[in-house]
Amino acid sequence: MVAKILSGALSGVAGIMIEVEVDMAGGIPAFDIVGLPDSAVKESKERVRTAIKNGNILLPPKRITVNLAPADIRKEGPAYDLPIALGILACMGIIPMAALRNVFVAGELSLDGELRPVAGVLPMVHSAVQTGITTCIVPYVNGEEAALVQGARVIAPKNLSELVGHFKGRFIPEYRREATTEEIRSPESLLDFGDVRGQENVKRALAIAAAGGHNILLIGPPGSGKTMMARRLPGILANLHFEESIDVTKIYSVAGMIHDKGTLVRTRPFRAPHHTVSYSALVGGGRIPKPGEVSLAHHGVLFLDELPEFSRNVLEALRQPMEDRTVTISRANSTMTYPCNFMLVASMNPCPCGFFGEGDKCKCTEREVGKYLDRISGPLLDRIDMHVEAARVNYEDFETETRPKSSADIKTEVERAQHIQAQRYANEAVKANADLDSGLIEKYCPLDDDCKALIKRVYDVMGLSARGYHKILKLARTIADLAGTPNIAREHISEAIQYRALDRKYWN
Repeated sequence: MVAKILSGALSGVAGIMIEVEVDMAGGIPAFDIVGLPDSAVKESKERVRTAIKNGNILLPPKRITVNLAPADIRKEGPAYDLPIALGILACMGIIPMAALRNVFVAGELSLDGELRPVAGVLPMVHSAVQTGITTCIVPYVNGEEAALVQGARVIAPKNLSELVGHFKGRFIPEYRREATTEEIRSPESLLDFGDVRGQENVKRALAIAAAGGHNILLIGPPGSGKTMMARRLPGILANLHFEESIDVTKIYSVAGMIHDKGTLVRTRPFRAPHHTVSYSALVGGGRIPKPGEVSLAHHGVLFLDELPEFSRNVLEALRQPMEDRTVTISRANSTMTYPCNFMLVASMNPCPCGFFGEGDKCKCTEREVGKYLDRISGPLLDRIDMHVEAARVNYEDFETETRPKSSADIKTEVERAQHIQAQRYANEAVKANADLDSGLIEKYCPLDDDCKALIKRVYDVMGLSARGYHKILKLARTIADLAGTPNIAREHISEAIQYRALDRKYWN
């Protein structure tokens, strides 16, 4: 007699249905698991055997064979404990076979039969519902997370004995959670731009970056407030929509980083890895591939402080994700793709000591400055939309009685500009100006003759690349949106050009 239960595996942030087949037959007592399992799956037999025994159920001395199909997909992690246990109990006649048909099951068993949470429940349940399986059995701690999927009927027992009772008529109430398509409100505790004195040009640039989803590089001496302002950026980003929140929560679920199980990720991610971060930690990978920092920053911000201190090969790995908004990790037996639509915010000093251009304070030689700046390659620099200089703050800025513009005020402007973009691109595959390709730029960034003449002169004088030219147009489009004007004007082009000129000052 063979019992069949549906469970799941992960490929990137997508779920894959796995069929767990359990056979119990006569012969020499044994417990084998086949179907390309890893060590954690192979160890399931010890957890399952002991959990069933501690539930006052005696396993018969028979040969138990478990097959995880399809056999060409590697199975990882402890999520197969519960479906294996249910398959064995069904073969023993303790629970009816019919009760396990068209039911998704995942969960880790402790030795006393308690159910422990597993990573990746949200994408696996989402995949199950898409294939027509609506009843899902997951550990109690994962219950609310699974209930985020619309159309899922979630059963979330606390232990194996409770679940056995459910199949015998002592039903466990299902989780019920009303999904919403409203915005996910950010907490009010975010850092405020109203605390920052001076640096109005940097605040303006960050508002433009937030409104259009543009990458930005801040260059300035130590103490000019680069890091302080970058860490206040989440406070002016538009609120997450429900669909975006689900996307981010899927990634954090796969990474096992949802600490408050069952809740959505409610704020736009802000990831700030240390400059010693490895290649695989940044873009994803490892022996068992996991999302990297670029994916954990999906729909949010990736902040790289002291950019030249990062390893050269690590920085170069950002080039493809910044263009494609996805990162693909290839291994001998699988290929995984993770989304990574992030906004890059980077900061750096203008020279090793940080005081370049300040007379006797800077002790760096021209060679040392050049070597330091050359750690940032031209292709990477070209992919950063905005280059902004953060000058030293003047004493008068601290004495002024004028209250700086608060994050709430800036956020209102950003949301108004993003609303304009949402209406403009309602029938397109993009949502923000930074995502426009050359065809859409031609369609949505028309220029009058005066603007064309200006940008032609700048293109020839600055020696812009085609990418640099397009980035100026996208920046001008965002500046016009912030101004609330439907057409790009000369002043919008002029301001956008300023944000592409700073690299000529330092890198030349």
